[in-house]
Amino acid sequence: MMQHQVAPSKGARRNRKRVGRGDAAGQGSTAGRGMKGQKSRSGRGPRVGFEGGQLPIIKGLPMRRGFTNIFKTYYSLVKLETLDMFQPGERVTPEVLVERGYVRNLNRPIKIVGGGELTKPLTVVAHKFTRSAREAIVAANGNAEDAPAR
Repeated sequence: MMQHQVAPSKGARRNRKRVGRGDAAGQGSTAGRGMKGQKSRSGRGPRVGFEGGQLPIIKGLPMRRGFTNIFKTYYSLVKLETLDMFQPGERVTPEVLVERGYVRNLNRPIKIVGGGELTKPLTVVAHKFTRSAREAIVAANGNAEDAPAR
């Protein structure tokens, strides 16, 4: 096969619709833009969300306004009841949590939160602990270590 013989399958490509080439062509006169009005003219149309001067719906929905803080740190949360599934004396690190499937990946820092009870002594390494979680780990004769900053 040669380069000039390479072609897409029959019916895989359509011809571009050529608008404004006369009424006989099927898309003449208004060329699919309807009759008069701002959207039928050349140049830019109205901005996104513009409703013809009527109060835009977004202004009537205050809970949809505001902003997203791009500097916020989102944590992967791990409950104490999850840590209770490990063997006594085991060292629980972020890598181990990912390996066992309790955390999806290491893109976010790990935070241990106090949901449930911890009955086994564990060495837990995480980026953050809630006060109740740290107290529960120490109360179970365990150790709560801060992971190196990312």
